Amino acid sequence: MQNRIRQFAKLLIFSASFLLLSFFQEPNYKPHFSFPYKKAGLTGREAAAHLLSRFTYGATPAQIDEVINMGLEKWFEKQLSSSLPDDSLTQKLAGYDALKLSNTEIVNTYPKPAQILRMAIQDGIINKDSVNKADKKEYRQQLMAYMQQKALKPEQELFRQFINQKILRAAYSNNQLQEVLTDFWFNHFNVSITKNDCAEFIPNYERDVIRPNVFGKFENLLLATAKSPAMLLYLDNFSSSGENTNANLPGNQQLRKMPDQKQDQMGDSSQKNQALKKLQNARKAQGLNENYAREVMELHTLGVDGGYTQQDVTQAARVLTGWTIYPMGDNGYGNAIKKVIEKVGEDKLTERGFVHDGDFLFAINRHDNKEKTVLGKTFAANGGYEEGVQLLTMLAHHPSTAKFICKKLAVRFVSDNPPQSLINKMAKTFTEKDGDIKEVLITMASSPEFWSKDVIRAKTKSPFELVVSAVRALNADIKQPYQLFNWTDRMGQKMYFYQAPTGFPDKGQYWINTGALLNRMNFGLAIASQRIAGTKLDLLALNNHHEPESATAALITYGKLIMPERNLDETVKRLTPMLNDPELMQKINNAADKNHPAKQTDIVNNGVVMNNDIMDDGVGNKGGKGLKGLRKNNNGALQTVPGNSSMLSQVVGIIIGSPEFQRK
Repeated sequence: MQNRIRQFAKLLIFSASFLLLSFFQEPNYKPHFSFPYKKAGLTGREAAAHLLSRFTYGATPAQIDEVINMGLEKWFEKQLSSSLPDDSLTQKLAGYDALKLSNTEIVNTYPKPAQILRMAIQDGIINKDSVNKADKKEYRQQLMAYMQQKALKPEQELFRQFINQKILRAAYSNNQLQEVLTDFWFNHFNVSITKNDCAEFIPNYERDVIRPNVFGKFENLLLATAKSPAMLLYLDNFSSSGENTNANLPGNQQLRKMPDQKQDQMGDSSQKNQALKKLQNARKAQGLNENYAREVMELHTLGVDGGYTQQDVTQAARVLTGWTIYPMGDNGYGNAIKKVIEKVGEDKLTERGFVHDGDFLFAINRHDNKEKTVLGKTFAANGGYEEGVQLLTMLAHHPSTAKFICKKLAVRFVSDNPPQSLINKMAKTFTEKDGDIKEVLITMASSPEFWSKDVIRAKTKSPFELVVSAVRALNADIKQPYQLFNWTDRMGQKMYFYQAPTGFPDKGQYWINTGALLNRMNFGLAIASQRIAGTKLDLLALNNHHEPESATAALITYGKLIMPERNLDETVKRLTPMLNDPELMQKINNAADKNHPAKQTDIVNNGVVMNNDIMDDGVGNKGGKGLKGLRKNNNGALQTVPGNSSMLSQVVGIIIGSPEFQRK
């Protein structure tokens, strides 16, 4: 019966998506909004390039024509529907079986190393006294054999699949805006693989919590993140508990009995009451955790200047006590809660005040049931799960939240310092449209401030955006996505590993420094010369298999192909001396050696080419000694050897690494 319901639901979704897509394809259909780019003095093609630079991971060679032919507004509305077919992407992701698993299945299939060790000891495979003392090779072999026997897989394989899918989605999805927004909202509600407790739940956090809600109501997105195992563990709310005065609740009986058990030591009734009060206060002090309450106000909703106090944080933390994780898997979290559930009975959870929703559990016996006040709103005593929902709803609709969220969106999609007039328009829409993210995006993109020439190419690409935009601009074929992840790490952005709940900063000054620019140039040279394992491209095919006659001609031709609809006069003027400098490679190499962080050298173990190797021609020649396929003319400038495309690789690499390509 359930399978039939699921199949019927899928059919409805498919039918709705098909009808919606068909509706958008009607020739007479016009969106209800318009983009005022002509008033800003932009041509249609310039506007299309700007639109693609902000709402995709970079234009593909033919995409500007596609947007022009479709109409900018219609293209944007299609992106807002996130319903375009993605058959080729689906095929590329088909082999990533871990991405289809539930959290419980992940816990059972990809246990943490410490859990595997405990299991192996319990099953008598490993002697606990020999841990870390036995021969390392033999020790590893025993654990590997045990994992194979139990059908267990290393956790790193889960993370590798997860990281690979992000790169493939960004590079190949037709629903580009959905992927860009998934990245934005994940960063806003950041969780980190570096926190071991929550790491295994992050793939499903992105899949089931972030991606499905990026175009919906902010309130729904906020509530979904608050209830997810990844967030509950990352900010420690899963263990937060308060004083519950209902002694008849499961889990409270032991607290009630403890004074009686120690009656001899406690003396008379008065002493017992005092001891009970002290014990309850101790439990409250030990159990309350304010981490999530603080961050949900400071980072997720109101902002640091949003008008809340430390008292509000403490009171909000009390409201959110009891929000925890439903027991999952043989090796998962919640064994203590499992005992309480068994005592209550699964069928009686609701009537006893517990709330079970997927992997989320509201444990009423851990909930502080006294009166609280947050931001002037009073939550009466003896409340339960509904208090937390009311609190998050209040935060989602607060005027400070509208301003804070809209400014973050404007910083991401418009400029590092967006005009206050734009933020005010977006915040007004946020308030009037009940936090509808889609409507806020339409307001932003329909505003003159979005099309102002002051903000055109005013944003700096993050390392991830740089890597993916290069792949898309060069029409590259990715076979080993993880190699590209190593490059983003090397350039300063290790996706999913940012430790702070703030997420990566969204401003250019964070990404750009001397060392970063050198690494970006090295990346351009590496990808253009096909020195990144598992990423293949055909540079001549971009120009209809016509090879430019000189490096200067290649610079002009490929500059226009890779950075369409830009005035490249200044860029060509700046880059031409680099091509004519016989010592170019040696200079870059020497500068990279001085600025390259030592901690990045271990990346070579994953197959990524390092600084010196990038400058190597493959036969041992370095830098200014001449690259394969190049020769010097009488003036010392580099020229191509007929029939060889190394000159073209160098030119394209310099374009990718140039300051102009870093802009979006």
